[in-house]
Amino acid sequence: MRNTYKIYLLSLISFLVGTSQFVIVGILDKVAASAGVSVSTAGQLITAFALANAIGTPLVIMATAKMNQSRQLLLALVILLTGIAATLALPGFGYLLASRAILGIGTGVFIVTAFALTAKLALPGHQGEAMSNISMGFSAALVFGVPIGRVITAAYDWQAIFWIIGFFSLLGIFVVARTIPATISEAPAPLGRQLSLLRKPNIAAALGITFFVFSGYSVFNTYITPFLASVKPMSEQELSSALFALGIASLIGSKLGGFLADQVGTTRTLLGSIVIQAVTLALLSAAFGSISFTMVLIMLWAASAWTFGLTQSFNIVSLAPEAASIMLSLNSSFVQLGFAVGAGIGGIAMGSSSILAISWIGAASVAFAACIAAVTFGFTWSPKSAFGRIS
Repeated sequence: MRNTYKIYLLSLISFLVGTSQFVIVGILDKVAASAGVSVSTAGQLITAFALANAIGTPLVIMATAKMNQSRQLLLALVILLTGIAATLALPGFGYLLASRAILGIGTGVFIVTAFALTAKLALPGHQGEAMSNISMGFSAALVFGVPIGRVITAAYDWQAIFWIIGFFSLLGIFVVARTIPATISEAPAPLGRQLSLLRKPNIAAALGITFFVFSGYSVFNTYITPFLASVKPMSEQELSSALFALGIASLIGSKLGGFLADQVGTTRTLLGSIVIQAVTLALLSAAFGSISFTMVLIMLWAASAWTFGLTQSFNIVSLAPEAASIMLSLNSSFVQLGFAVGAGIGGIAMGSSSILAISWIGAASVAFAACIAAVTFGFTWSPKSAFGRIS
């Protein structure tokens, strides 16, 4: 019980950290107008964040391996605060890109360290439950952080939400410094060992599926606010309510993933969620003009995407249980690379075609992931893992 409140404190800070990542999606049109760029150009802010997260996080973790985890958390929050300060103080879109990259590194370092530390703070046999609290705190940013950010932006301006995140992040630094014990971190795996895992066909296939699914997710999710506005002109209240509904669907999906994996198996859950994503994204063009049908499809898409995310984490670990932390780190990097590529491709499509292009491109990317999964399942299926075990 002594450590329980510390885990919940880390979960609350994870909510702030998650909001700093996801809130930009809900206010992308406002940021674009403020910076004097198109919405498609502003979408590259997601690319900058994701690339910095994918590349910078493992480098910082390796460089700070000799630090205790309390100091790593403090460093992550300082980096986050630096990114927020740059967001608020520096003019111009170029500086905004740089500040998002800084935020990407701070977010990645915090989440990785928080997961590792929470596992040590938890009681024996309760590590998974404790780590899920961090995940729930982070994903709750979609449920509450994104729509709240839209409401605050409508009342004041988009920088106001970052003033709030910055203030609470500063409080988080003092909370971590006073409450989190100086737990020694484990030395990160050498880069060569991490890359050697990629030579295994089943692992390469699994990570490829992660990449294409999240590329498809990012193509659509990055520009979801202008997409909804193009279906039907909405008031700020209606748009905030739509974003809140999407957050609820994502939260349901993250809980549903674990349940379905236990009840029907990892393989069926993964393949089913991928197929649903591809179909719903493809159907969005047919639903265009009907906001009710569009919202139903988008909520189904969001729930299935988050069902995939959690289930894929279970599956990734099952592929190499002796290297679980490395596998999760690799999967996280491929998620962020997918975010970066998807946001970039979506921006190009937005600038050269209609808004409907993002749903078709997203559907194509996820459908390609489904093809990889189907082929891999057919060759190496086993009842315990979608991709079999490493021989």
